Amino acid sequence: MRAWMVALLAALPALAADNSFLLRGATVHTVSGAEIAGGSVLVAGGKIAELGVKVVAPKGVRVIDVKGLHVYPGLIDSGTQMGLSEVGSVRETADANEIGDFNPQLRALIAINPASEHIPVARANGITTVVSTPGGGVLSGQAALVHLDGWTWEEMEVRRSAAMVLNFPTIQTGGGRSGGEGPQGRTRTPYPESKRIYDKKLADLREFFESARRYRQAKLAGPAGFRPDVKFETMIPVLEGKLPVAMVAVRERAIREALQFAEKQKIRIMLCEPREAGKLISEIKAQNVPVILGPTQTAPLNEDDPYDAPYTLPAQLHQAGIRFAFGTFSNSFSRNLPYNAAHAVAYGLPYQEGLKAITLNAAEIWGVADQYGSIDKGKWADLMVTDGDPLEVRTQVRQLFIHGREISLDNKHLRLYQQYNKRP
Repeated sequence: MRAWMVALLAALPALAADNSFLLRGATVHTVSGAEIAGGSVLVAGGKIAELGVKVVAPKGVRVIDVKGLHVYPGLIDSGTQMGLSEVGSVRETADANEIGDFNPQLRALIAINPASEHIPVARANGITTVVSTPGGGVLSGQAALVHLDGWTWEEMEVRRSAAMVLNFPTIQTGGGRSGGEGPQGRTRTPYPESKRIYDKKLADLREFFESARRYRQAKLAGPAGFRPDVKFETMIPVLEGKLPVAMVAVRERAIREALQFAEKQKIRIMLCEPREAGKLISEIKAQNVPVILGPTQTAPLNEDDPYDAPYTLPAQLHQAGIRFAFGTFSNSFSRNLPYNAAHAVAYGLPYQEGLKAITLNAAEIWGVADQYGSIDKGKWADLMVTDGDPLEVRTQVRQLFIHGREISLDNKHLRLYQQYNKRP
């Protein structure tokens, strides 16, 4: 008897559960390897037990006929505030920001609202997992990697502390209609004043890290006279390289200084939304820093940039051997995650790399590739069944599974469509 059959017999009790089934007859896109035409995926107890062409469903296991359809791993959005903000302009519905520049002790996970209307909308387009990040200040707090399913934040948790979020200080002069980086109508801040504010924030950041190091040394030295501090306590995994820092740095100067800061502080980082990363590819590659790219479907950052600068950046990173993933950095448009990858594919990124950037590469960057990101034996069954290529706008998600449990595709957008479609 083959080894996998022995394992299946041992798993028979689990196979009777609602998170056990056989998807039969689809084209299975594993992402980690070759696609399987006319393939099947057996799920037992929420995990992938077997896949191939000749997989047979054990007795009592539900069989789902998906002939002519496609099976992909669930998509991962590497940058959102999902569950933390519902309507950005309504303060009472937003719980992403806190007062103060240094709040490393704050955890996004415990503030997530599982009933957010953004969650089912994102799921309807195949997104099963997101990184939800706090905002505000310099050290915003701890981002969480969460599933888009669960009655409570405890049930949604994949990784409670996925990264420490650091908004690297920049020189901001503001501006109005005719220039600057601030919202329309804001009075321009004189450069000397902006530079003074920037220098102070950078000095405060360095001092905070040094204070955290002194705290760690005092804790290691012994309990005599030691007073716990929750802020510095949460910095210890960062200083020890156990928790990466999600470094938000958009422009060239901020990216360069963020890389220098990370090298000096000897911390692990990932660059988030580095829109001018193309100017520092050699430096990013030299430090082996992964990148979380923002939306590609956007205008160039500067008036004199090439029109296709946002579209070609992913291909440049790939050619340089830099590992990257995509994040929408939005709740309302998280559903557009696959189309940002598609836009990059249209401008030189190999198709398979575009798909990996929203599945396996994202799982690797966030340290969960042993459980998510591809269709492989032993991984959790986060799967979507589609009628075509998920990078195509016309493709529809027919079924969605998270941990092997089928998830409803009902959402507010669908309900509104149905409501107004019946309007006389």
